[in-house]
Amino acid sequence: MLTKRKSRSVAAVLAFAGTLTISGLHKFYLGQPVWGVLYVLLSWTPIPKVASAIEGVWYLAQDEEAFDRNFNQGKSAARNLYSGANQVGAIAEALRELDALRQDGLISEYEFEQKRRQLLDQIS
Repeated sequence: MLTKRKSRSVAAVLAFAGTLTISGLHKFYLGQPVWGVLYVLLSWTPIPKVASAIEGVWYLAQDEEAFDRNFNQGKSAARNLYSGANQVGAIAEALRELDALRQDGLISEYEFEQKRRQLLDQIS
């Protein structure tokens, strides 16, 4: 299942909104539906509103790394961009080496095209 990266500021805004409107939306956003349902079921009491306010402050008090560790499975946005750039660089280098083999006559044009397509499919 593909999951998008969760934003600390969106989680905090949803938590603070829960103090005025429906509590628990931030829990659904963060992938904790059981807690979200519990907040909705207890919405007739002040408990989820107070908890939402506390959690909103907690989200803002955390640095990005701690938030990513807790809610993004430890994957930071910078690390994802860096690994993507490394992958593209490695594929570009492999394409250069493949082209050199073709120019030296060690592989045919057909083999070159097959391998080139395989490498480019790895990017997307």
